[in-house]
Amino acid sequence: MTRCYNFCAGPASLPESVLETARDEMLDWHGKGLSLMEMSHRSPEVVGVAERAEQTLRDLLGMSDDYAVLFLQGGASTQFSAVPLNLLGDKGRADYVNTGQWSKKAIAEAKRYCDVNVAASSEDTNFSTIPPQDSWQLGADAAYLHYTPNETIGGVEYFWTPRVQVPLVADMSSTILSRPLQVDDFGVIYAGAQKNIGPAGLTLVIVRRDLLGRADAKCPAMLNWQTAADNDSMYNTPPTYALYLSGLVFDWLQRGGGLEAMGATNRRKAQKLYGAIDDSAFYANPVELASRSLMNVPFTLADAALDKLFLQESEAAGLLNLKGHRSVGGMRASIYNAVSEAAVDALIAFMQDFEQRNG
Repeated sequence: MTRCYNFCAGPASLPESVLETARDEMLDWHGKGLSLMEMSHRSPEVVGVAERAEQTLRDLLGMSDDYAVLFLQGGASTQFSAVPLNLLGDKGRADYVNTGQWSKKAIAEAKRYCDVNVAASSEDTNFSTIPPQDSWQLGADAAYLHYTPNETIGGVEYFWTPRVQVPLVADMSSTILSRPLQVDDFGVIYAGAQKNIGPAGLTLVIVRRDLLGRADAKCPAMLNWQTAADNDSMYNTPPTYALYLSGLVFDWLQRGGGLEAMGATNRRKAQKLYGAIDDSAFYANPVELASRSLMNVPFTLADAALDKLFLQESEAAGLLNLKGHRSVGGMRASIYNAVSEAAVDALIAFMQDFEQRNG
């Protein structure tokens, strides 16, 4: 069977070697006579899988024990509420930067719990830019600053880290593990798994330990990071199979040379695809050069009437999930870690052929 190339924004491609391992271990995990997904989450086997996954992740990120690693559920969207509930303390305000649809969702949810100061926004440029930090209007009494380092829908990415005096909170759902990361710059990092970590169903939260224990008294136990940390992410039954697969992905990254090697590969993939777009009068990318995402590449065709044909023919060619988000339109190629360079080359070749036939 020939596998297609998957450019979906999420759930996204998983490494083939990871899927092959999962296939081979599906019915009989390590000679135990049953699948790991059938085992108790409190069994030594599953606890060992979770501990190994955490340690490999720590090694990949060079993370100190000053940070707790939480494997949770509910997606990054649940953390839109968990962040203010855990961090506001006696403060009633938080700073947010608005660079796209996921920033807007985080802001809307935070407004349920506090006064949100939108310190900067790129909405006036249709979210095609990143506002420079010297233009931000930070609040003097903010409990934290929240931003989205990579906007999956709009295809904009920060290549610098904000410097603020309050805890820095980042929704890294679509950029974590794509290149090296200095965890010590952050108070909290959270990410849905279904892009660069593993399958949908798992949510990663990395929180500096001195920020634990600040949750509002009304914070539900399932959203309280301290509760999760005290129970090693097993206050309730965790998504054990998603955690197992994520651990296999961490191992795959480590075997491949870690995040330095992954970052170099991702830069090369993105440069190729953006180069093909920029060298053409048929395709265009709306994002400013300095803020173009390495992970999500939106592009439009010169004639939008050809969009439907492009999608039909690309799917027939085994290039899947290239339709842009409904709020933006056009096309989008998500080229996460597990999307190979060969997949990007195949997409470029198709785009060039389509242009020759329809330009």
